[in-house]
Amino acid sequence: MSGKFVISKSSNGKYHFSLKAGNGEIILASQMYEQLDGVRVGIESARQNAPKDEMYERAKSKKDEPYFNLLAANKQVIGRSEMYSSERARDNGIESVKKNAPDATVEDNSAG
Repeated sequence: MSGKFVISKSSNGKYHFSLKAGNGEIILASQMYEQLDGVRVGIESARQNAPKDEMYERAKSKKDEPYFNLLAANKQVIGRSEMYSSERARDNGIESVKKNAPDATVEDNSAG
């Protein structure tokens, strides 16, 4: 089963997307967007930039937990990962985004 982008609308009226792996696990979560069109642009940017290793910012939280950001060409954050237990787990998460994002389907749940 391949990955999918899921578009949602928050209680504050803003939109966001998550990228889910084939097993349903969220591997990337976007920023909030004012408009639905912004989410769609963000998804296309994720598709284009996901395969490029240099577009991943590898970081650690204040609690020393590894995570990553997927960056756009302008170096703005497209999406952020969860916190991982190790750098190896984080790197596996990056590989999953690289594999799933380019051909992921889109499921729009923002109307409901």
